[in-house]
Amino acid sequence: MRDAAQTEELALRAAAGDEAALDGLLQRIRPEVVRRCGRFLPCREDAEEAAQDVLLQVARKITTFEGRSRFGTWLYTVVANCSRQKYRELKRRAAEQPVAIDASQQVDPRTTSVIAGSRVDLLEALERLEREHPHLVAPLVYRDICQLEYAEVAERVGIPLGTLKSRLHEARKQVRPWLAEAS
Repeated sequence: MRDAAQTEELALRAAAGDEAALDGLLQRIRPEVVRRCGRFLPCREDAEEAAQDVLLQVARKITTFEGRSRFGTWLYTVVANCSRQKYRELKRRAAEQPVAIDASQQVDPRTTSVIAGSRVDLLEALERLEREHPHLVAPLVYRDICQLEYAEVAERVGIPLGTLKSRLHEARKQVRPWLAEAS
């Protein structure tokens, strides 16, 4: 717990404009950010690219962190958004520049992981859920992918705990058949 308290303190100081605290915070959270991005993106290089985006966003937006919730909860929002944005970017890039698979060619994992990655089915299901039921995406991402506690998710999404559980149940019900189709 001491590490978490130190991270929270660094985040509050960085939000107040302390540059040294921001540098320390970014160094401290980097391994966790890469690990969290890896839950969304199956290819290590993709997760590392998304992690760089997360760290950049943290540096740019830290002043918006007001300390009303835990820094970790605020960070998970940035991780989820940046990881999903990286996925969309990779998917778009792969569609624009189709890769001819030939044994003599070196395949760039940044453009093929969207096609070959093991969690593409989950990312596709999240994309579809966002199109069809956008209010269900955040509860599912925060609880099932970021693995936040129910109370943290409810606080982050700004809804009562009962409503959160209802939305989470509905999100899982919607996504389950889409994941089954993909396998």
